Amino acid sequence: MCGIAGYIDFNKQTEQDLLKLMTDSIRYRGPDDSGHEIFDEPGCTIGLGQRRLSVIDLSPLGHQPMFSSDGRLAIIFNGEVYNYEEVRKELVEKGYTFKSGSDTEVILYAYREWGAQAVERFTGMFVYIIYDKDKHTVHICRDRLGVKPLYYYWHNGLFMFASELKPFLEEKRFSREIDEQAFYSFLHYSYVPAPLAIFKHTHKLEAGHHLTLHLNTRELKNEMYWDILRYFAKDKWKITEAEAMDTLEEKLRKACSLRMVSDVPVGVFLSGGYDSTLVTALLQTGSSERLKTYTIGFREEKFNEAEYAAKVAQHLQTDHHEMYCTYEDAKSIIPELPYFYDEPFADSSAIPTILVSRFARKSVTVALSADGGDELFAGYERHASLLRLADRIKRVPSFGRKPLAFLLRNAPGSILKKIVGDGKNLETGNISKYAGFISGKYDLVDMADFANQSASPSYIHQFLQQEFTPADELFRNNAIRRLPGDLDKILSFDYLSYLPGDILTKVDRATMSISLEGREPLLDHNLIEWVAALPDELKYNGTKSKYLLRKIVHKYVPQAIMERPKMGFSVPLHDWFRNDLKFLFEEHLGEQAVAKHGMLQASMLRKELDAYYAGNNFHFPLLWNFFMFQLWYNRWM
Repeated sequence: MCGIAGYIDFNKQTEQDLLKLMTDSIRYRGPDDSGHEIFDEPGCTIGLGQRRLSVIDLSPLGHQPMFSSDGRLAIIFNGEVYNYEEVRKELVEKGYTFKSGSDTEVILYAYREWGAQAVERFTGMFVYIIYDKDKHTVHICRDRLGVKPLYYYWHNGLFMFASELKPFLEEKRFSREIDEQAFYSFLHYSYVPAPLAIFKHTHKLEAGHHLTLHLNTRELKNEMYWDILRYFAKDKWKITEAEAMDTLEEKLRKACSLRMVSDVPVGVFLSGGYDSTLVTALLQTGSSERLKTYTIGFREEKFNEAEYAAKVAQHLQTDHHEMYCTYEDAKSIIPELPYFYDEPFADSSAIPTILVSRFARKSVTVALSADGGDELFAGYERHASLLRLADRIKRVPSFGRKPLAFLLRNAPGSILKKIVGDGKNLETGNISKYAGFISGKYDLVDMADFANQSASPSYIHQFLQQEFTPADELFRNNAIRRLPGDLDKILSFDYLSYLPGDILTKVDRATMSISLEGREPLLDHNLIEWVAALPDELKYNGTKSKYLLRKIVHKYVPQAIMERPKMGFSVPLHDWFRNDLKFLFEEHLGEQAVAKHGMLQASMLRKELDAYYAGNNFHFPLLWNFFMFQLWYNRWM
């Protein structure tokens, strides 16, 4: 695990110390070692740099950049290949010899043997960059789900790449011009979705993709090597519930066990919900050593999961640790968020995630997280709401849908609740979306997209000084529309959007900010490929989400401990920003503050703030997005 950075300069104007400045800017991702190599090609200069967090093979033999024995290949690598010993064995049988015990060397020789297709053998989270001197290429590959990040910049003969944006800012030629599409998308989703990045000429390499830059021709080739939609499109398994449960548990256990491979101490983030309880139970059961578990609590009861985590830990007999987050903790972390999330990012659960990471890092170097369970087994409330809505619409004859849409736009609230069955969404101004869905203007993929947005496009436009239009084909919507099943469409949309853009970004930056390696067993691609083809009723049975997953958890933890309303990993910011932290909104969302860039209308922000202070929480998510953009702008622009 580490941070990587580098460049290919076709103008040969790069200053000598740039590479070190780039890697030093993300030193916290890898405090144990650093490496820098510069190569001079006839038409360009190449720099490869790395900061290392030693997790597997702690010896100097794991140093990067690493070279093949003949000097032809050089690699820098961020992440872990969990099945590296299996791939290594295959390579040894083909005659390869190894100097180190690291997975980096396995990737290097796997690429030597199989080229870009080597990635098909890897199970893990990774970004690796391989410079091939003979072929005059630089090859960049990102893991299937996008657990590890990779940005790249390509403008005026300068190509740069890095784990974060900070390294680019060390180069004077880097253009700090805001990309309007990225800004607009951030306000919608609370994060900047791939392949966009907040700066122009800058991109995120999408999950399951690899890039090859041909140095002789400057051709940049971007290819997808893994497509999750392929597995959702498969015919569903013909399998009994008992058979599915046994197979699922076996695959889950293998995914968890693989992520315990480490030469440093390992722990688990335990919230007490089903996903983290599942990971903890599978690892602790049958182990003679007590697993270290960590949780964050809040004094505000409706946000506090610590008591549930404690009950699970007590039942499973883990070595449990908990700490409580106060508004003072939040106050100290909020100004730091733009530094670690170095493009606008507005998931407020980054605050407790950073706190629990700092807490865990006192005693472990690796922490397993249970992200991905909601995407595997339809765990979000919006999944159930969308499925119910789609089912209701299917019952309406086609000739009655336009009249029903008209009724929806004009009926009293009491009737609307009976039609829609979701009073909460009625409060957020979604009536036109429901009506559009009924009339055929929108489909289920559109509705899934709306459910992920912090506010509608028309609402956001009120706050902007200029007109913006959404970027085309974000999240590959048309490909999702071709899937046969409603649940497949909903879940695959989250896999391509919310999961990599929000959840995995949040966890990567939070853990790496304190040099902690986060691992995600529920994002094992072998597991996901199999679960994608499970019959819908084994994921969501009409009344319960995570149907099969819950049954496995109940084998290890009593149902009485587990059954409670779902709580997100959230912070009571709604209350804090009306009281103790109100001064932060006033300071950063006032007329003087937004005048710095001229992108937002101060008068509309004032109205939104007043409505929020008056008690309407509907206004908070968008205000938080504006606030986080302002903090980011002040820090980096």
